[in-house]
Amino acid sequence: MTGFRVCLSKETDMSESINTISQTDLAAIGEGHLAYLRKMSSDEIRARFPAAQAIQPGLSLWALFSADGTPLAVSDDRGSILESAFENELQTVSIH
Repeated sequence: MTGFRVCLSKETDMSESINTISQTDLAAIGEGHLAYLRKMSSDEIRARFPAAQAIQPGLSLWALFSADGTPLAVSDDRGSILESAFENELQTVSIH
């Protein structure tokens, strides 16, 4: 199994605080609690999500993803995306 090394402790001795975590477990961290906000072009969204072909090309949009990368919402208004996350009790984290 391929794994990532992630520090799961605030200890100063890093040699004792590093554990191996699988990609599946890493993706599940924050599930139901965290959502990732990312500015994307509609072309990027259409390329990544075939079901989104109805979105007009050439737009600058905001996308909200669950902790495991599942798309939750897309809008041209950042505020509406943040409101959607708030209504669903999700803490948002911006990614670039």
